[in-house]
Amino acid sequence: MNFQFYVEKLKDSKNFKKFMKENKDAFLCSCFFVIDREEGKDKQHFDFYLPSSNKIFSFPLENGSEKINTDVKESRVPTKISIEHDFDFNDIGEMIEKKMEEEKIDKKIQKMLFSLQNVDGRDLFIGTVFITSFGLINITLDINEMKIKDFKKKSFFDIMNVFKKDK
Repeated sequence: MNFQFYVEKLKDSKNFKKFMKENKDAFLCSCFFVIDREEGKDKQHFDFYLPSSNKIFSFPLENGSEKINTDVKESRVPTKISIEHDFDFNDIGEMIEKKMEEEKIDKKIQKMLFSLQNVDGRDLFIGTVFITSFGLINITLDINEMKIKDFKKKSFFDIMNVFKKDK
C-alpha cells in the first residue's frame, strides 16, 4: 500500500476533519505502521501534536480514525514530520528483502513495525522486522533518500540472554 493512500483515508475521516478544523496549529509528529504479512492485520496510526495544549492526538485508521489523546510528559516538543511523502510499503519490504539477501539471511518476513519520526531534521522509518525462526531485524530507513541507514539482525534468544544477564 502507498503512504498517500493512508493519508487520504485519514483526511477523509469525519473525526480528523473536525479535529483539524478546531485545531489549526496541530501538526503531524509521528506515524506508526504494522505490516502483517502472515495474518494481514495491518495497522496505521497518525499522531498530531497540538502545541496550545501540549497534547498528542492519535488517529488509528483501523478504528475509523477515532481520536485518542495523550498528555506529553516530556519537556521536549515533538518535531514536525512531512505528510507529503510518497512511498509504497511493498517497495520498502523489497528493499529489506534485498538487504537480507546481501546479509545472507534466508528467512521470511512475518511482520514489520515502523515508526515514522523526524530525527535530527530527517524523516526516518525506525522499525523492527520479525522474521521466521524467532529472528528480528532492527532497521532505520531514510525516507527522503529511500536508503537503509542501519540494519542489525538479532535473534529472540539474544534478547533473552540480555535479560538473563541483567538479573
